[in-house]
Amino acid sequence: MKKTENYIETDWIKRWALYAPNKTALKSVENGEELSYSGLNACVNRAAGMLRDDYKVEKGDRVAILSINSIEYVILFYAIQKLGAIMLPLNYRLAAPEISYQLSDTEAKILIYELAFSDTVEKIENKPELTIPFDGEDGLSKLFKTDDKTEEIEHVGEFQDPCMILYTSGTTGKPKGAVITNKMLFWNSINTGLRLNLTQNDVTITFAPFFHTGGWNVLTTPMLHRGATVLLMKKFDADKILQLCDDEQVTILFGVPTMMDMMYQTDSFKSSSLESVRYAIVGGEPMPVNLIEVWQDKGIPVRQGYGLTEFGPNVFSLNEEDSIRKIGSIGFPNFYIDTRVVDDNHNDVPQGEPGELILRGPVRMKEYWKNTEETEKTVVNGWVHTGDIVRVDEEGYFYVIDRKKEMFISGAENVYPAEVEHTFRKHPAVWDIAVIGVPDKKWGESGKAFIVLEKGENATQEELMEWGYANLAKYKVPKHYEFLDELPKSDSGKILKRKLRDAEES
Repeated sequence: MKKTENYIETDWIKRWALYAPNKTALKSVENGEELSYSGLNACVNRAAGMLRDDYKVEKGDRVAILSINSIEYVILFYAIQKLGAIMLPLNYRLAAPEISYQLSDTEAKILIYELAFSDTVEKIENKPELTIPFDGEDGLSKLFKTDDKTEEIEHVGEFQDPCMILYTSGTTGKPKGAVITNKMLFWNSINTGLRLNLTQNDVTITFAPFFHTGGWNVLTTPMLHRGATVLLMKKFDADKILQLCDDEQVTILFGVPTMMDMMYQTDSFKSSSLESVRYAIVGGEPMPVNLIEVWQDKGIPVRQGYGLTEFGPNVFSLNEEDSIRKIGSIGFPNFYIDTRVVDDNHNDVPQGEPGELILRGPVRMKEYWKNTEETEKTVVNGWVHTGDIVRVDEEGYFYVIDRKKEMFISGAENVYPAEVEHTFRKHPAVWDIAVIGVPDKKWGESGKAFIVLEKGENATQEELMEWGYANLAKYKVPKHYEFLDELPKSDSGKILKRKLRDAEES
Protein backbone atom coordinates (compact mmCIF):
# COMPACT_ATOMS: atom_id res chain seq x y z
CA MET A 1 0.00 0.00 0.00
CA LYS A 2 1.34 3.42 -0.92
CA LYS A 3 1.56 5.49 2.24
CA THR A 4 0.47 9.11 1.94
CA GLU A 5 2.08 12.04 3.75
CA ASN A 6 -0.72 11.92 6.34
CA TYR A 7 -0.45 8.15 6.89
CA ILE A 8 -0.61 7.05 10.55
CA GLU A 9 0.39 3.50 11.50
CA THR A 10 -2.48 1.59 13.12
CA ASP A 11 -0.80 -1.83 13.29
CA TRP A 12 -0.14 -1.59 17.02
CA ILE A 13 0.43 -5.32 17.51
CA LYS A 14 3.22 -5.44 14.92
CA ARG A 15 4.99 -2.56 16.68
CA TRP A 16 4.82 -4.15 20.13
CA ALA A 17 5.99 -7.47 18.69
CA LEU A 18 9.15 -5.53 17.81
CA TYR A 19 9.45 -3.43 20.98
CA ALA A 20 8.48 -6.05 23.61
CA PRO A 21 8.09 -9.42 21.88
CA ASN A 22 7.97 -11.50 25.07
CA LYS A 23 5.59 -9.28 27.03
CA THR A 24 2.21 -10.91 27.72
CA ALA A 25 -0.48 -9.25 25.63
CA LEU A 26 -3.50 -11.47 26.32
CA LYS A 27 -4.35 -14.15 28.85
CA SER A 28 -7.52 -16.22 29.09
CA VAL A 29 -8.80 -16.42 32.65
CA GLU A 30 -10.75 -19.63 32.03
CA ASN A 31 -8.04 -21.83 30.49
CA GLY A 32 -4.82 -19.97 31.32
CA GLU A 33 -3.82 -19.70 27.67
CA GLU A 34 -1.75 -16.61 26.97
CA LEU A 35 -0.08 -14.88 24.06
CA SER A 36 2.95 -12.64 24.01
CA TYR A 37 2.98 -9.70 21.63
CA SER A 38 5.14 -11.64 19.17
CA GLY A 39 2.75 -14.60 19.44
CA LEU A 40 -0.28 -12.37 18.99
CA ASN A 41 1.30 -10.75 15.94
CA ALA A 42 1.97 -14.17 14.40
CA CYS A 43 -1.62 -15.27 15.06
CA VAL A 44 -3.04 -12.08 13.61
CA ASN A 45 -1.03 -12.55 10.42
CA ARG A 46 -2.04 -16.20 10.17
CA ALA A 47 -5.72 -15.31 10.63
CA ALA A 48 -5.51 -12.43 8.15
CA GLY A 49 -3.93 -14.72 5.57
CA MET A 50 -6.65 -17.31 6.12
CA LEU A 51 -9.45 -14.76 5.78
CA ARG A 52 -7.86 -13.27 2.66
CA ASP A 53 -6.87 -16.48 0.88
CA ASP A 54 -9.51 -19.00 1.98
CA TYR A 55 -12.54 -16.75 2.37
CA LYS A 56 -11.68 -13.89 -0.01
CA VAL A 57 -12.21 -11.17 2.61
CA GLU A 58 -11.28 -7.81 1.09
CA LYS A 59 -11.15 -4.19 2.17
CA GLY A 60 -14.59 -2.93 3.13
CA ASP A 61 -16.17 -6.39 3.60
CA ARG A 62 -18.22 -6.90 6.75
CA VAL A 63 -17.23 -9.87 8.92
CA ALA A 64 -19.74 -10.74 11.65
CA ILE A 65 -18.71 -12.52 14.85
CA LEU A 66 -21.06 -14.21 17.32
CA SER A 67 -19.07 -15.19 20.39
CA ILE A 68 -18.28 -14.50 23.99
CA ASN A 69 -14.93 -12.90 24.88
CA SER A 70 -11.88 -14.94 23.94
CA ILE A 71 -8.32 -14.61 22.67
CA GLU A 72 -9.53 -15.81 19.28
CA TYR A 73 -11.99 -12.94 19.11
CA VAL A 74 -9.19 -10.38 19.61
CA ILE A 75 -7.05 -12.12 17.01
CA LEU A 76 -9.91 -11.97 14.52
CA PHE A 77 -10.47 -8.26 15.14
CA TYR A 78 -6.87 -7.31 14.41
CA ALA A 79 -6.80 -9.65 11.40
CA ILE A 80 -9.97 -8.04 10.02
CA GLN A 81 -8.54 -4.58 10.69
CA LYS A 82 -5.28 -5.51 8.95
CA LEU A 83 -7.21 -6.41 5.80
CA GLY A 84 -9.15 -3.14 5.88
CA ALA A 85 -12.39 -5.07 6.43
CA ILE A 86 -15.06 -4.20 9.02
CA MET A 87 -15.92 -6.31 12.06
CA LEU A 88 -19.54 -6.65 13.15
CA PRO A 89 -19.62 -7.88 16.78
CA LEU A 90 -23.01 -9.50 17.32
CA ASN A 91 -24.79 -9.40 20.65
CA TYR A 92 -25.19 -13.04 21.69
CA ARG A 93 -28.03 -12.05 24.02
CA LEU A 94 -30.21 -11.02 21.07
CA ALA A 95 -32.92 -13.18 19.60
CA ALA A 96 -32.37 -14.65 16.13
CA PRO A 97 -34.63 -12.07 14.37
CA GLU A 98 -32.60 -9.22 15.88
CA ILE A 99 -29.33 -10.76 14.69
CA SER A 100 -30.88 -11.39 11.27
CA TYR A 101 -31.62 -7.68 10.94
CA GLN A 102 -28.01 -6.67 11.62
CA LEU A 103 -26.60 -9.25 9.22
CA SER A 104 -28.97 -8.13 6.48
CA ASP A 105 -28.50 -4.44 7.18
CA THR A 106 -24.71 -4.69 6.88
CA GLU A 107 -24.79 -7.31 4.09
CA ALA A 108 -22.20 -9.27 6.04
CA LYS A 109 -19.99 -11.42 3.82
CA ILE A 110 -19.17 -13.98 6.47
CA LEU A 111 -20.47 -15.05 9.88
CA ILE A 112 -17.95 -16.59 12.26
CA TYR A 113 -19.58 -18.04 15.35
CA GLU A 114 -18.83 -19.95 18.51
CA LEU A 115 -20.36 -23.44 18.55
CA ALA A 116 -22.13 -22.62 21.82
CA PHE A 117 -24.46 -20.43 19.73
CA SER A 118 -25.25 -23.03 17.06
CA ASP A 119 -28.94 -23.12 18.01
CA THR A 120 -29.23 -19.36 17.53
CA VAL A 121 -27.38 -19.52 14.22
CA GLU A 122 -29.78 -22.19 12.94
CA LYS A 123 -32.71 -19.84 13.58
CA ILE A 124 -31.16 -16.85 11.79
CA GLU A 125 -32.79 -16.05 8.47
CA ASN A 126 -30.78 -14.81 5.49
CA LYS A 127 -27.45 -15.94 6.90
CA PRO A 128 -24.34 -15.16 4.86
CA GLU A 129 -23.37 -17.99 2.55
CA LEU A 130 -20.12 -18.25 4.50
CA THR A 131 -21.20 -19.26 8.01
CA ILE A 132 -18.45 -21.08 9.88
CA PRO A 133 -17.47 -21.91 13.48
CA PHE A 134 -14.10 -20.93 14.87
CA ASP A 135 -13.98 -23.55 17.61
CA GLY A 136 -14.43 -27.32 17.60
CA GLU A 137 -12.75 -29.90 15.38
CA ASP A 138 -13.60 -28.12 12.14
CA GLY A 139 -13.25 -24.61 13.51
CA LEU A 140 -10.90 -21.85 12.41
CA SER A 141 -9.17 -21.26 15.73
CA LYS A 142 -6.76 -24.17 15.34
CA LEU A 143 -5.40 -22.51 12.18
CA PHE A 144 -4.08 -19.47 13.99
CA LYS A 145 -3.27 -20.67 17.51
CA THR A 146 0.45 -20.68 16.96
CA ASP A 147 3.59 -18.76 17.79
CA ASP A 148 5.29 -19.93 14.60
CA LYS A 149 6.62 -17.28 12.28
CA THR A 150 4.21 -16.62 9.47
CA GLU A 151 4.00 -14.36 6.45
CA GLU A 152 3.67 -10.70 7.43
CA ILE A 153 0.37 -9.64 5.86
CA GLU A 154 0.27 -6.07 4.56
CA HIS A 155 -1.77 -3.77 6.79
CA VAL A 156 -4.16 -2.05 4.38
CA GLY A 157 -6.57 -0.59 6.94
CA GLU A 158 -5.99 3.18 6.73
CA PHE A 159 -6.48 5.79 9.43
CA GLN A 160 -9.86 7.06 8.18
CA ASP A 161 -11.24 3.61 7.32
CA PRO A 162 -14.10 1.95 9.21
CA CYS A 163 -12.99 -1.05 11.26
CA MET A 164 -16.07 -1.88 13.32
CA ILE A 165 -19.86 -1.45 13.34
CA LEU A 166 -21.49 -1.41 16.77
CA TYR A 167 -25.28 -1.52 16.86
CA THR A 168 -27.12 0.58 19.39
CA SER A 169 -30.83 0.31 20.06
CA GLY A 170 -32.73 2.91 18.11
CA THR A 171 -35.14 5.48 19.50
CA THR A 172 -37.38 4.89 16.48
CA GLY A 173 -37.63 1.11 16.91
CA LYS A 174 -34.77 0.08 14.62
CA PRO A 175 -31.19 -0.42 15.88
CA LYS A 176 -28.53 1.84 14.37
CA GLY A 177 -25.03 0.76 13.43
CA ALA A 178 -22.41 3.22 14.64
CA VAL A 179 -19.47 3.10 12.22
CA ILE A 180 -16.21 3.10 14.20
CA THR A 181 -12.99 4.07 12.40
CA ASN A 182 -9.30 3.39 13.03
CA LYS A 183 -8.95 7.11 13.69
CA MET A 184 -11.59 6.93 16.41
CA LEU A 185 -9.84 4.00 18.14
CA PHE A 186 -6.48 5.78 17.93
CA TRP A 187 -7.64 9.04 19.48
CA ASN A 188 -9.75 7.27 22.12
CA SER A 189 -6.61 5.36 23.09
CA ILE A 190 -4.53 8.53 23.24
CA ASN A 191 -7.16 10.31 25.34
CA THR A 192 -7.47 7.33 27.67
CA GLY A 193 -3.75 6.87 28.11
CA LEU A 194 -3.24 10.53 28.97
CA ARG A 195 -6.10 10.80 31.46
CA LEU A 196 -5.58 7.41 33.14
CA ASN A 197 -1.78 7.46 33.05
CA LEU A 198 -1.57 4.08 31.36
CA THR A 199 1.83 2.37 31.25
CA GLN A 200 3.28 -0.76 29.70
CA ASN A 201 3.22 -2.35 33.16
CA ASP A 202 -0.54 -2.01 33.59
CA VAL A 203 -2.80 -5.05 33.81
CA THR A 204 -6.58 -5.02 33.48
CA ILE A 205 -9.46 -7.49 33.25
CA THR A 206 -11.93 -7.28 30.37
CA PHE A 207 -15.25 -8.92 31.17
CA ALA A 208 -17.55 -6.44 29.41
CA PRO A 209 -18.80 -8.25 26.28
CA PHE A 210 -17.23 -7.41 22.94
CA PHE A 211 -20.54 -6.38 21.39
CA HIS A 212 -20.26 -3.28 23.62
CA THR A 213 -17.93 -0.39 22.93
CA GLY A 214 -16.89 -0.73 26.59
CA GLY A 215 -15.62 -4.25 25.97
CA TRP A 216 -13.29 -3.04 23.24
CA ASN A 217 -12.58 0.58 23.91
CA VAL A 218 -12.78 1.48 27.58
CA LEU A 219 -9.57 -0.40 28.29
CA THR A 220 -8.85 -3.30 25.87
CA THR A 221 -7.68 -1.36 22.82
CA PRO A 222 -6.00 1.44 24.83
CA MET A 223 -4.10 -1.17 26.87
CA LEU A 224 -2.94 -3.06 23.76
CA HIS A 225 -1.93 0.23 22.14
CA ARG A 226 0.20 0.87 25.22
CA GLY A 227 1.81 -2.58 25.20
CA ALA A 228 0.12 -3.57 28.46
CA THR A 229 -1.61 -6.82 29.48
CA VAL A 230 -5.31 -7.70 29.14
CA LEU A 231 -6.90 -10.61 31.02
CA LEU A 232 -9.99 -11.86 29.19
CA MET A 233 -13.03 -13.24 31.02
CA LYS A 234 -16.02 -14.83 29.37
CA LYS A 235 -18.47 -13.36 31.89
CA PHE A 236 -18.57 -11.34 35.08
CA ASP A 237 -17.68 -13.28 38.23
CA ALA A 238 -17.29 -11.09 41.33
CA ASP A 239 -15.26 -13.56 43.41
CA LYS A 240 -13.00 -14.51 40.52
CA ILE A 241 -12.24 -10.90 39.63
CA LEU A 242 -11.17 -10.09 43.17
CA GLN A 243 -8.96 -13.19 43.24
CA LEU A 244 -7.40 -12.20 39.92
CA CYS A 245 -6.58 -8.74 41.22
CA ASP A 246 -4.17 -10.32 43.69
CA ASP A 247 -2.99 -13.31 41.65
CA GLU A 248 -2.32 -11.38 38.44
CA GLN A 249 -1.40 -8.03 40.01
CA VAL A 250 -4.20 -6.16 38.27
CA THR A 251 -3.60 -2.40 38.31
CA ILE A 252 -6.82 -0.93 36.86
CA LEU A 253 -10.33 -2.24 37.45
CA PHE A 254 -13.37 -1.32 35.35
CA GLY A 255 -17.02 -1.87 36.17
CA VAL A 256 -20.45 -0.35 36.58
CA PRO A 257 -21.89 0.44 40.04
CA THR A 258 -23.94 -2.78 40.14
CA MET A 259 -20.79 -4.86 39.56
CA MET A 260 -18.79 -2.87 42.10
CA ASP A 261 -21.53 -3.51 44.64
CA MET A 262 -21.63 -7.23 43.83
CA MET A 263 -17.87 -7.45 44.39
CA TYR A 264 -18.16 -5.57 47.68
CA GLN A 265 -20.86 -7.99 48.90
CA THR A 266 -18.62 -11.05 48.49
CA ASP A 267 -16.46 -12.63 51.20
CA SER A 268 -13.55 -12.26 48.78
CA PHE A 269 -13.71 -8.48 49.15
CA LYS A 270 -12.64 -8.80 52.78
CA SER A 271 -9.91 -11.36 52.14
CA SER A 272 -8.39 -9.80 48.99
CA SER A 273 -5.59 -7.29 49.49
CA LEU A 274 -6.10 -5.45 46.16
CA GLU A 275 -2.75 -3.77 46.82
CA SER A 276 -1.80 -3.68 43.13
CA VAL A 277 -4.99 -1.87 42.01
CA ARG A 278 -4.27 1.82 41.39
CA TYR A 279 -7.93 2.77 40.97
CA ALA A 280 -11.30 1.64 39.65
CA ILE A 281 -13.01 3.23 36.66
CA VAL A 282 -16.80 3.34 36.96
CA GLY A 283 -19.28 4.25 34.24
CA GLY A 284 -22.90 3.80 33.24
CA GLU A 285 -24.44 5.71 36.14
CA PRO A 286 -23.32 7.56 39.29
CA MET A 287 -21.93 5.35 42.04
CA PRO A 288 -23.53 5.81 45.49
CA VAL A 289 -21.42 7.65 48.08
CA ASN A 290 -21.43 4.77 50.57
CA LEU A 291 -20.18 2.38 47.90
CA ILE A 292 -17.41 4.77 46.88
CA GLU A 293 -16.41 5.04 50.53
CA VAL A 294 -16.13 1.28 51.12
CA TRP A 295 -13.89 0.94 48.06
CA GLN A 296 -11.79 3.90 49.12
CA ASP A 297 -11.50 2.43 52.63
CA LYS A 298 -10.07 -0.64 50.86
CA GLY A 299 -7.48 1.64 49.26
CA ILE A 300 -9.11 1.77 45.81
CA PRO A 301 -9.92 5.30 44.58
CA VAL A 302 -12.91 5.51 42.24
CA ARG A 303 -12.88 7.44 38.96
CA GLN A 304 -16.33 8.15 37.57
CA GLY A 305 -16.52 8.35 33.78
CA TYR A 306 -18.91 8.99 30.91
CA GLY A 307 -19.04 8.02 27.26
CA LEU A 308 -21.19 6.67 24.46
CA THR A 309 -20.85 4.36 21.49
CA GLU A 310 -21.07 7.19 18.97
CA PHE A 311 -18.34 9.26 20.58
CA GLY A 312 -15.33 8.11 22.57
CA PRO A 313 -16.28 6.10 24.49
CA ASN A 314 -13.86 7.56 27.08
CA VAL A 315 -15.17 11.13 27.04
CA PHE A 316 -15.16 12.35 30.65
CA SER A 317 -13.21 11.33 33.73
CA LEU A 318 -13.41 12.43 37.35
CA ASN A 319 -10.07 12.55 39.16
CA GLU A 320 -10.01 10.01 41.97
CA GLU A 321 -9.28 12.64 44.64
CA ASP A 322 -12.63 14.27 43.80
CA SER A 323 -14.75 11.11 44.03
CA ILE A 324 -16.37 12.10 47.34
CA ARG A 325 -16.23 15.89 47.11
CA LYS A 326 -17.80 15.84 43.66
CA ILE A 327 -20.00 12.77 44.03
CA GLY A 328 -22.23 12.30 40.99
CA SER A 329 -19.97 14.32 38.72
CA ILE A 330 -18.45 12.87 35.55
CA GLY A 331 -15.55 15.28 35.95
CA PHE A 332 -13.90 17.02 33.02
CA PRO A 333 -13.75 16.16 29.31
CA ASN A 334 -10.72 14.18 28.23
CA PHE A 335 -8.02 15.52 25.90
CA TYR A 336 -8.91 16.65 22.36
CA ILE A 337 -12.64 16.84 23.07
CA ASP A 338 -14.73 20.01 22.77
CA THR A 339 -17.96 20.34 24.76
CA ARG A 340 -20.99 22.62 24.77
CA VAL A 341 -24.17 22.67 26.85
CA VAL A 342 -27.05 23.98 24.74
CA ASP A 343 -30.78 24.64 24.77
CA ASP A 344 -33.28 23.39 22.19
CA ASN A 345 -32.21 26.18 19.82
CA HIS A 346 -28.54 25.17 20.01
CA ASN A 347 -27.65 28.24 22.07
CA ASP A 348 -25.19 27.85 24.94
CA VAL A 349 -26.93 27.92 28.32
CA PRO A 350 -25.59 29.97 31.27
CA GLN A 351 -23.17 28.21 33.63
CA GLY A 352 -25.09 26.11 36.12
CA GLU A 353 -28.21 25.84 33.94
CA PRO A 354 -29.27 22.46 32.50
CA GLY A 355 -28.87 21.83 28.78
CA GLU A 356 -28.06 19.11 26.28
CA LEU A 357 -24.44 17.97 26.13
CA ILE A 358 -22.98 18.11 22.64
CA LEU A 359 -19.48 16.96 21.71
CA ARG A 360 -16.90 17.53 18.99
CA GLY A 361 -13.55 15.85 18.38
CA PRO A 362 -11.63 13.11 16.56
CA VAL A 363 -13.32 10.32 18.57
CA ARG A 364 -16.62 10.82 16.73
CA MET A 365 -18.18 7.96 14.79
CA LYS A 366 -18.14 8.29 11.02
CA GLU A 367 -21.90 7.79 10.64
CA TYR A 368 -24.76 5.42 11.30
CA TRP A 369 -24.50 2.62 8.77
CA LYS A 370 -26.74 3.34 5.76
CA ASN A 371 -28.85 5.72 7.84
CA THR A 372 -28.33 9.29 6.68
CA GLU A 373 -31.47 10.58 8.39
CA GLU A 374 -30.44 9.41 11.87
CA THR A 375 -26.83 10.49 11.27
CA GLU A 376 -27.94 14.03 10.44
CA LYS A 377 -30.12 14.13 13.55
CA THR A 378 -27.23 13.10 15.77
CA VAL A 379 -24.32 14.91 14.11
CA VAL A 380 -25.10 18.59 13.45
CA ASN A 381 -22.32 20.78 12.05
CA GLY A 382 -19.75 18.33 13.36
CA TRP A 383 -21.23 18.21 16.89
CA VAL A 384 -22.65 14.96 18.31
CA HIS A 385 -25.89 15.52 20.18
CA THR A 386 -25.81 13.09 23.08
CA GLY A 387 -29.40 13.46 24.25
CA ASP A 388 -28.12 13.76 27.83
CA ILE A 389 -29.00 16.78 29.95
CA VAL A 390 -26.08 18.08 31.99
CA ARG A 391 -25.09 21.06 34.09
CA VAL A 392 -21.66 22.50 34.84
CA ASP A 393 -20.85 23.79 38.33
CA GLU A 394 -18.82 26.85 39.24
CA GLU A 395 -15.58 24.83 39.17
CA GLY A 396 -16.23 23.41 35.72
CA TYR A 397 -17.29 19.90 36.81
CA PHE A 398 -19.99 18.26 34.67
CA TYR A 399 -23.04 16.43 36.06
CA VAL A 400 -25.52 14.31 34.09
CA ILE A 401 -28.94 15.18 35.48
CA ASP A 402 -31.40 13.62 33.03
CA ARG A 403 -31.74 11.84 29.72
CA LYS A 404 -33.32 13.73 26.89
CA LYS A 405 -33.98 10.39 25.29
CA GLU A 406 -36.07 7.84 27.15
CA MET A 407 -33.37 5.20 27.39
CA PHE A 408 -32.89 3.49 30.75
CA ILE A 409 -30.11 1.21 31.99
CA SER A 410 -30.85 -2.32 33.19
CA GLY A 411 -27.86 -4.21 34.58
CA ALA A 412 -25.42 -2.04 32.58
CA GLU A 413 -27.40 -2.63 29.36
CA ASN A 414 -29.02 0.30 27.56
CA VAL A 415 -32.73 -0.28 26.89
CA TYR A 416 -34.59 1.98 24.48
CA PRO A 417 -38.34 1.88 25.10
CA ALA A 418 -39.16 2.72 21.47
CA GLU A 419 -37.48 -0.48 20.29
CA VAL A 420 -39.37 -2.58 22.86
CA GLU A 421 -42.65 -0.86 22.02
CA HIS A 422 -42.08 -1.38 18.29
CA THR A 423 -41.67 -5.12 18.87
CA PHE A 424 -44.67 -5.53 21.19
CA ARG A 425 -46.99 -3.64 18.85
CA LYS A 426 -46.59 -6.57 16.46
CA HIS A 427 -48.37 -8.82 18.99
CA PRO A 428 -51.92 -9.42 17.69
CA ALA A 429 -53.51 -8.57 21.05
CA VAL A 430 -51.65 -5.30 21.65
CA TRP A 431 -53.36 -2.07 20.55
CA ASP A 432 -51.04 0.40 22.26
CA ILE A 433 -48.07 0.30 24.62
CA ALA A 434 -45.76 2.56 26.59
CA VAL A 435 -42.60 1.34 28.32
CA ILE A 436 -40.70 3.14 31.07
CA GLY A 437 -37.82 2.24 33.36
CA VAL A 438 -38.64 1.59 37.03
CA PRO A 439 -36.30 0.95 39.99
CA ASP A 440 -35.00 -2.59 40.35
CA LYS A 441 -32.99 -3.69 43.41
CA LYS A 442 -30.82 -6.10 41.42
CA TRP A 443 -30.46 -4.44 38.00
CA GLY A 444 -30.81 -0.76 38.85
CA GLU A 445 -33.74 -0.37 36.50
CA SER A 446 -36.05 -2.71 34.63
CA GLY A 447 -38.88 -2.16 32.19
CA LYS A 448 -42.54 -1.68 32.96
CA ALA A 449 -45.05 -1.94 30.11
CA PHE A 450 -48.42 -0.20 30.13
CA ILE A 451 -50.61 -2.16 27.72
CA VAL A 452 -53.85 -1.32 25.95
CA LEU A 453 -55.31 -4.45 24.37
CA GLU A 454 -57.18 -4.69 21.09
CA LYS A 455 -60.94 -4.78 21.58
CA GLY A 456 -62.07 -8.36 22.00
CA GLU A 457 -58.52 -9.63 22.53
CA ASN A 458 -57.00 -11.11 25.67
CA ALA A 459 -53.40 -11.59 26.72
CA THR A 460 -51.72 -12.33 30.03
CA GLN A 461 -48.45 -10.97 31.33
CA GLU A 462 -46.90 -14.40 30.89
CA GLU A 463 -47.98 -14.57 27.23
CA LEU A 464 -46.57 -11.12 26.52
CA MET A 465 -43.27 -11.95 28.22
CA GLU A 466 -42.96 -15.11 26.11
CA TRP A 467 -43.52 -12.96 23.02
CA GLY A 468 -40.81 -10.63 24.19
CA TYR A 469 -38.30 -13.40 24.85
CA ALA A 470 -38.87 -14.78 21.35
CA ASN A 471 -38.14 -11.45 19.69
CA LEU A 472 -35.88 -9.45 22.01
CA ALA A 473 -32.88 -9.89 24.22
CA LYS A 474 -33.95 -10.97 27.70
CA TYR A 475 -32.78 -7.77 29.38
CA LYS A 476 -35.02 -5.69 27.09
CA VAL A 477 -38.23 -7.56 27.96
CA PRO A 478 -40.29 -5.66 30.58
CA LYS A 479 -40.56 -7.38 33.95
CA HIS A 480 -43.72 -5.52 35.00
CA TYR A 481 -47.05 -5.07 33.19
CA GLU A 482 -50.14 -2.97 33.78
CA PHE A 483 -53.20 -3.19 31.59
CA LEU A 484 -55.04 0.09 30.93
CA ASP A 485 -58.13 1.11 28.99
CA GLU A 486 -56.13 3.92 27.41
CA LEU A 487 -52.77 5.63 27.72
CA PRO A 488 -52.54 9.27 28.86
CA LYS A 489 -51.97 11.47 25.81
CA SER A 490 -51.56 15.13 24.95
CA ASP A 491 -53.89 17.06 22.64
CA SER A 492 -51.54 16.21 19.79
CA GLY A 493 -51.79 12.50 20.58
CA LYS A 494 -48.35 12.11 22.14
CA ILE A 495 -48.16 9.59 24.97
CA LEU A 496 -47.50 11.40 28.25
CA LYS A 497 -44.95 9.12 29.85
CA ARG A 498 -44.34 11.68 32.57
CA LYS A 499 -47.83 10.94 33.91
CA LEU A 500 -47.04 7.24 33.96
CA ARG A 501 -43.79 7.89 35.82
CA ASP A 502 -45.51 10.23 38.29
CA ALA A 503 -48.15 7.58 39.00
CA GLU A 504 -45.39 5.04 39.69
CA GLU A 505 -43.62 7.37 42.09
CA SER A 506 -46.75 8.38 44.01
